[in-house]
Amino acid sequence: MRNILTSGLLWFSALGCGLLAGLYFAFSTFVMTALGRIDQAAGISAMNAINTDIVRSLFMPVFLGTTLSCAVLVVLGALRWQEPGAIAMICGGGLYVLGMFVVTAVFNVPLNDQLAAADPASTATAPLWARFLTDWTFWNHVRTVASLAATALLIVAIAAR
Repeated sequence: MRNILTSGLLWFSALGCGLLAGLYFAFSTFVMTALGRIDQAAGISAMNAINTDIVRSLFMPVFLGTTLSCAVLVVLGALRWQEPGAIAMICGGGLYVLGMFVVTAVFNVPLNDQLAAADPASTATAPLWARFLTDWTFWNHVRTVASLAATALLIVAIAAR
């Protein structure tokens, strides 16, 4: 039973990490660039609309469920570190929790909150928007790489089992 649970968590986590890596990749490679190319007020309004809708979508169960399952995998791997794939499971789960979830909570969400509080049409918002585009995108790159690397490590753990 324990092996079935661990296998299920590994598959769910690998798929969730991969799915979110793709989402973050899209933002890193073209969404943020496109938002930066349009009028400031339109770009800010679009980003704020995305931030409002994303928490009401299927994104949140995948985001939170994958984070929780990766955290559980870290614990399971630590309890059975000598088993095949356990180290990859610990590293993949830990990388995802730290590189995706913690980065989101500490960097991306506060930047989103600052942007939501700003007046999109004000010229005084221009420095905030410029900094947002640079800083948010940098931390999104971190989330992309962490999610992709976690996916790879969880696949290694699956293959090793």
